[in-house]
Amino acid sequence: MSANAIFAGQLPKVLGTVALAGAGVGIYSRYMRSVAYADSGAPPKAFGSGPAFLSLQLQSSEVINHNTKKLRFALPTEEHISGLALTSALLTFSWPKGCLLPCVRPYTPITRSDEPGIIELMVKKYPNGKQSTHLHSLKPGDSLRFVTPIPGYKWVPNKHPDITLIAGGAGITPMYQLIQGILHNPEDETRITLVFGVNTDADVLLKSEFEDFERKFPGRFKAVYTVSNPVPGSSYPKGYVTKELLQKVVKAGPEKDNTKVFVCGPPAMENALVGSRKQSGILGELGYTKDQIYRF
Repeated sequence: MSANAIFAGQLPKVLGTVALAGAGVGIYSRYMRSVAYADSGAPPKAFGSGPAFLSLQLQSSEVINHNTKKLRFALPTEEHISGLALTSALLTFSWPKGCLLPCVRPYTPITRSDEPGIIELMVKKYPNGKQSTHLHSLKPGDSLRFVTPIPGYKWVPNKHPDITLIAGGAGITPMYQLIQGILHNPEDETRITLVFGVNTDADVLLKSEFEDFERKFPGRFKAVYTVSNPVPGSSYPKGYVTKELLQKVVKAGPEKDNTKVFVCGPPAMENALVGSRKQSGILGELGYTKDQIYRF
């Protein structure tokens, strides 16, 4: 299930929280955290376990393709780190001009949680997406309010010797965050297979980063791509994320009880993979149980 779907029904509650708690709570909690981290000598964290209500200034905006931008925001100081737990998203809040109601949407940062001074979002603009359209309109110097962290899967290093990440389109961002966190942890030896399905060649986001991971972590990380509408002469295979493709490329099958499959993508893709109450989906047909599957 997408993060947008999860929070659609909770919008009134979120807006009530924003209105009632207000900036005062955020300022107080940030002050208390800064005192605690100053005493401990650890870098201050911009985001803790509760509401943040942080307004961060946009440093830069980079066009990635026809509908995607990478937005870099400055944290409160150059010493601050995001401090987010692995697989966390951030709930953003804005009130674009002409909108009757504010926009509240989650986005997954693509920067590491220990990277000082900045946080980056990779945002796909949707035709009727008010928040994504607003974010694409931001210029350096503009600000965006970050309301609260949204925890995801509670990752435990080495719990799953092999994992499979299946992403579609913009669903690559939580996968990238998880991959970074695993591979940059010297104590985590988890092996990762990424299966990334997109519409066109230009939609293969973060390709150079994945190639770099493959060079630096041979035997630990492998990326497989499939493109439904490749350009003539494309280096990518044409197709979709199918049962046959997964049988071919996935290292750890369902017979390994401690394997895990993570899924994030468009609803149609997720439903085909995970299924419904009445249908098992592709992963179920391959023998994976519900406990072996996590849907971002």
